[in-house]
Amino acid sequence: MTEPNQKADFNALIPEIKNWNGGKGVDVETWIGCEGDHKHLIGYARILWPDFVEHDGCIFLGESLDEANYRVWLAQTKGDRKKVEAVMNHQHIVDLFSRSHHEPPSREVVVYVGRLMKDILQTKLTHNFPDRTITVIFAEDGVNDLADYQITFFQER
Repeated sequence: MTEPNQKADFNALIPEIKNWNGGKGVDVETWIGCEGDHKHLIGYARILWPDFVEHDGCIFLGESLDEANYRVWLAQTKGDRKKVEAVMNHQHIVDLFSRSHHEPPSREVVVYVGRLMKDILQTKLTHNFPDRTITVIFAEDGVNDLADYQITFFQER
């Protein structure tokens, strides 16, 4: 599987690009120039470069926090804010993809996106919170079901 910072095999990740240009294929930039949708770009940019909200010494994804949900998790974890952050910030990678009219992503795609998101999220968190030690986790080992690939983050305390 490809690390996001290494040269990716985009013909494997986006199989249709090799059929473009009379079967000669095109690069990703050309394909995006023809098929890309600005609304999707804006939506994915929000996912890849998210906003955060601080609450009670914790950092959470998004612009607001569900206080009741926070209190439930705080009680359930016996006040362990690290665990609260980890559970409330987790995202399943496959949930980012539409299931209404597209083929499901391959394992290679899910892992590529998860690794990419991990790198970007770590960069964004370090940028926004330079004085804090924050761990971003995208676990790959022992995952059998695509739905189980998750990314999360929490502060080291």
